[in-house]
Amino acid sequence: MATPSLRQLDIFAQMVASGSLSRCASDLGITPDDVARDLASLELRLGYRLFDDLAGAPRLTAAGRKTAEAMTLLSQDQPENWGVDQADGMIPATPPSESAPSRQSIVLAAPAPVFGHFQEALAAFEAANDDIAITLDLTIHLADEAAWALRRGKADIAYFYALGETNEPSSRYGWSEQINLYAGAEHPLARRDSVATGELAAMPTLAMEPRNGLRRIIDEALLRGGVRLGDPVLETDNLFDIMTILREGAGCFAAFGPLARDLGRMTGIRRVALERPLPAIEVRQALRPESPAAVAALAEFLFL
Repeated sequence: MATPSLRQLDIFAQMVASGSLSRCASDLGITPDDVARDLASLELRLGYRLFDDLAGAPRLTAAGRKTAEAMTLLSQDQPENWGVDQADGMIPATPPSESAPSRQSIVLAAPAPVFGHFQEALAAFEAANDDIAITLDLTIHLADEAAWALRRGKADIAYFYALGETNEPSSRYGWSEQINLYAGAEHPLARRDSVATGELAAMPTLAMEPRNGLRRIIDEALLRGGVRLGDPVLETDNLFDIMTILREGAGCFAAFGPLARDLGRMTGIRRVALERPLPAIEVRQALRPESPAAVAALAEFLFL
């Protein structure tokens, strides 16, 4: 998933199981504000909302429902609190019917922010094709992961981040997302009209954890672009910690996609105006050759 922290995943799972903010906080032994803060951080990372009316009568959004289903793939153990059909009405149970026709299953693998990009199109396709069941895998981020999933039949369609066309898997270009650097609004470099990339080497860096898929592709893009940033002073997947330190003026943070969009809208944080743009990240789509015709139809529909 863009590797959110296990704490955030656990809180999301417990929130689904508990059905209310106060009950979730009580079950976890933390405050409702802590629950809301971690869920907001998770939503910021994913690029879409998980719940409607979180503080009142919370219900999963359509994207939140899909995410709850998909996140069971993150763990082999699948703890009991992932029983999303028991979530106090948030996801009503649908008992299987012996007379119901079988549905063709399509597994769509994509980074969570990419799923956020086409979630409405995906919902429309499902509504128009009730004989097709679409399962999400939000654990795929890079080309090697997509190739592995497609090769082993773990996915029928895979979206992934890359810096251009890849040898494996064979893919097509979807769109590009620009990497930007962000710093506190009062940071000297953030207040400049133009900043040379060579000046960034002395600037401390805030970064996601090394195994995070977003961190890996950003590091590769900066390396290819000949951009050297200062050593990380913080490596964390807790975006609220990153935002807090950014606002305090300690370092810069590289981001792209929905996360970069949201950072650019926040008070106290400003995009660093570089003299030349950083390399762009491509979102690419690949298909499993052995997949049925419905897979190609869905892949084309998502490109409309």
